[in-house]
Amino acid sequence: MLKRFDELTEPEVLALAIANEEEDSRIYLTFANRLRPQFPGSAKVFDDMAVEEQGHRHSLLALYERKFGKDMPYITRADVRGFLKRRPVWLMEGLRLDVARRQAEMMEFEASQFYARSAERARDVDVRKLLGDLAEIEKKHESLAAKLGETALTTDVKAEEEATRKRLLVLQIVQPGLAGLIDGSVSTLAPIFAAAFATQNTWETFLIGLAASIGAGISMGLTEAMSDDGAITGRGSPWLRGVVCGVMTAIGGLGHTLPYLIPDFWTATAVAGVIVIIELWAIAWIRWKYMETPFGRAVVQIVLGGLLVLAAGIFIGAS
Repeated sequence: MLKRFDELTEPEVLALAIANEEEDSRIYLTFANRLRPQFPGSAKVFDDMAVEEQGHRHSLLALYERKFGKDMPYITRADVRGFLKRRPVWLMEGLRLDVARRQAEMMEFEASQFYARSAERARDVDVRKLLGDLAEIEKKHESLAAKLGETALTTDVKAEEEATRKRLLVLQIVQPGLAGLIDGSVSTLAPIFAAAFATQNTWETFLIGLAASIGAGISMGLTEAMSDDGAITGRGSPWLRGVVCGVMTAIGGLGHTLPYLIPDFWTATAVAGVIVIIELWAIAWIRWKYMETPFGRAVVQIVLGGLLVLAAGIFIGAS
């Protein structure tokens, strides 16, 4: 059973912070080792960040032992509702610097949000002070991670605020929207084309496609809304993300449903087929561009997978 953040006691908050710092330090060391041959300067930054995370861990451990003794509860981010589940991009073949930078940026943003909210709830003065200090440090790390690989670092406040705004846009709008578009485009292929070849009636196919698209949109929207309350991660209102995800899911399915408003069956099917090809290639590019998926793998997963789903729908409908 996952615990809500508001249910955590001060010892559990400190134990969670210690586990997070240890995990983040190991991730940064992995980034440094993977990037060192091509990007020694950026690798050094990750080395320094890993060392500092270990320093945070030691400070938290010392405070915990002083306040609560040597027995510490076992708790990780996986046990608390609201933490983002991290994709292990550090294990990817041919790790790109921009992928590592974006991951580090999100990690530091999440850590800063966690410490700031924890400090607000803390009743012990020493605990509150340390957590507040760590929130400020992680916020600076977030800015540093965002600028990894750049030759010059700007200190302009407006530029920093704009960068933060864009990161929030990605977290709150772009990511759930892309997830919905991918799911809606692929998951509705089989039922729509099975119905098309089973009935060869464009109006009935359109109604089935409309129902499948809207149903998938409602399902994905509710799933996204209930997956993360956004309190720690800064991903914003869960219902806003749910609406964005649900609407984009429905749009993904409607793309190859609308051609069946054309009365002639074969003309409608040909147009729908062309739209499917465009959708699948566009989604593969989106996964490569925004979700750190190698392009070859994205093509296999989306284009080949989508075509197999399409073929299954046609085969079932025509049999």
